[in-house]
Amino acid sequence: MLRKISPHQLRIGMHIHEVPGSWLSHPFWRASFKLADEKQLAQLRDAVPHVVIDTLKGLDVASAESPTSQTTFLDDVEVNDVACEEGAEVAIGPTEALPPSGAPLPSQPKPASFQDEVLRASRIVAQSRTAMQSMFQDVRLGKAVDAEHCLPLVDDITQSVSRNPGAIVSLARLKTSDDYTYMHSVAVCALMVSLARQLKLDDADTREAGLAGLVHDLGKALMPPEVLNKPGALTREEFAIMKSHPEAGHRMLVEGRGVGPVPLDVCLHHHEKVKGSPRFQCNK
Repeated sequence: MLRKISPHQLRIGMHIHEVPGSWLSHPFWRASFKLADEKQLAQLRDAVPHVVIDTLKGLDVASAESPTSQTTFLDDVEVNDVACEEGAEVAIGPTEALPPSGAPLPSQPKPASFQDEVLRASRIVAQSRTAMQSMFQDVRLGKAVDAEHCLPLVDDITQSVSRNPGAIVSLARLKTSDDYTYMHSVAVCALMVSLARQLKLDDADTREAGLAGLVHDLGKALMPPEVLNKPGALTREEFAIMKSHPEAGHRMLVEGRGVGPVPLDVCLHHHEKVKGSPRFQCNK
């Protein structure tokens, strides 16, 4: 059962079904996860007016609240009235869903100067770094990839590119050795969106191109850190390991959900040479 509750009712062990709002307004790139520690609990309480929990996958609200709670149903989602009585800002309408892959992108924003857009793009880049770190960490932990959760990120990058393509591309390319892999994916996403706009692709294809850029290097999450982050030249054995990252990423995306044929193809073949022969040979 899905239940919409106030943040003060959250407790460790609940399964978060949905975090409302744009991923830029809170630190959680995934909308669905199990509440596992006090840090997540504090972040949710500080960032959002309400959350939707799934009581079939995790804990329900504390039983002590039940005698004084009155529950109503809105669009098959329970809304606890106690939170409203205590002054919490609990939304009583349907929760905001992520846009499906075929949905149009938000309306085209007005162009902005490089200086103006850099200010907005810097926030997107900072948040996207955290989002990509979380996604790579999930992959390392063996969790399935759900690319639909990346779509709000792709859309925000697309909006920035539409206002001024140079701002976010320039910022994303300024990366240190520690976050190279994460920010490289963000930079490629922005470049793919810019190319799609230049080619006058429609909204659906632009979103697919951006998503492809964001997940194309996901296989690097499974590469040994000492090989992935090695500052010098790789040995023959280490290079053989790194050559497997396109196939590893493709396999993870196939096993996950929300990934269309374009991101799958880009992930598997992004090291293909111009003449058509693969730089990294994959058994696919």
